[in-house]
Amino acid sequence: MSYARHLRESYGLPVFDFPEAEDLKGLAALPEADAVAWRISSNPYDATESWPAAFARFTAAVDTTRVKSLVVGAWEEAYDRGPGDIVEALLAARDRLPALRALFLGDMESEECEISWINQGDVGPLLDGFPELEEFGVRGGSGLVIPPFTHGRLRSLTVQTGGMPAAAVRNVAASSLPALEHLDLWLGTDNYGGDCVLTDVEPIMAGDRLPALRHLALRNSDIQDEIAAAMAAAPVVARLAHLDLSMGVLTDQGGTALLGGQPLTHLTSLDLHHNYLSDPLKQRFRDTLAGAGVRLDLDRGHADEDEWDGRVWRFVAVGE
Repeated sequence: MSYARHLRESYGLPVFDFPEAEDLKGLAALPEADAVAWRISSNPYDATESWPAAFARFTAAVDTTRVKSLVVGAWEEAYDRGPGDIVEALLAARDRLPALRALFLGDMESEECEISWINQGDVGPLLDGFPELEEFGVRGGSGLVIPPFTHGRLRSLTVQTGGMPAAAVRNVAASSLPALEHLDLWLGTDNYGGDCVLTDVEPIMAGDRLPALRHLALRNSDIQDEIAAAMAAAPVVARLAHLDLSMGVLTDQGGTALLGGQPLTHLTSLDLHHNYLSDPLKQRFRDTLAGAGVRLDLDRGHADEDEWDGRVWRFVAVGE
C-alpha cells in the first residue's frame, strides 16, 4: 500500500506552507506572491483556527492579485465534514485573485486524513467560478461530486481517490474541455467507493471531447486489466505522448492485450509501475518499446500478492 503525498509543486512553482498565526509573527518575510504555490491548511484534529480564518489571514498578508496557485491543505475535521465553507471563501475572494491559474483541493497526507476518509463535495462551483484556471486537482472520493462542465482554458485535471464515484467518472467524460492536455484519474477500488466500470471511461478513451489531450492517466484501478485491454484499440492513444496505467491491478492478461494491440512506439512514456506483470512480459515490453525510445516504468513497487482461502488477492497502490 502506498499513500498520497503532499504536493511539492503546482503550476511549476514550489509549494510553500502559509504559516500559522504565531509563526507568521516571527517570520522576517514571506515569499513574493507569485513566486510560490501557497498551501493553506488547518489542523484536522485539534484546530485552533478554521480554514476560512487562515485564508482571511492569508489575503491580508499577501498581494493576492499576484497569486498564481493555491493549494487547499487539511481542514478541521476533514474526516467528518466537507469543504463547503472553503469553497464559499474561495468564491467570495475570486475578484481578489485575478491571476489565479491553479487550484488543488484536499492536499492531505495519511497522518492528516486517509485519502478515502477525506470528505469532499461538489467542485462544480469552483470550476465555474474560476474560468481562467489552467490546472485543477482534488484529492478524496467520499462525497465527491463533479458535474458535467465546460471549461475553455483548463489544461490539467487531476482527481486522486482511493475510490472515485462512477457518476464523477461519467461526468468528467461528458465534459467539454477543448484545451485539456493532461488528465489524471485515480479510479480506485470498489472497497472504497470506486464503482466505475469500463463503459464509464470508454468516452475518455474515444477522446472526442478532448482534442488537445496528450497525457492520459487512468490508474490506481482494480479494473486495470480491462482498461489496458480497451486501450489496445482506443482511438485516443494514437495522439498521446504519455500513457499511464500504473498503480492498479495490472496482470499479464491486461499487459498482453495492451502490447498486442495498436502500436505504442510513438509514445514518449508508458508508465505501468505498481503492477503484477511477469518478468517475461516485462521483457517483451522492453524489447518492443525501449528500442523505439519509449521511456518505460515497469517497477513492481509494493504490488504484493496475498493468498487466502484458495484465492490470490491483489491490491491497488492507494486505497484507504
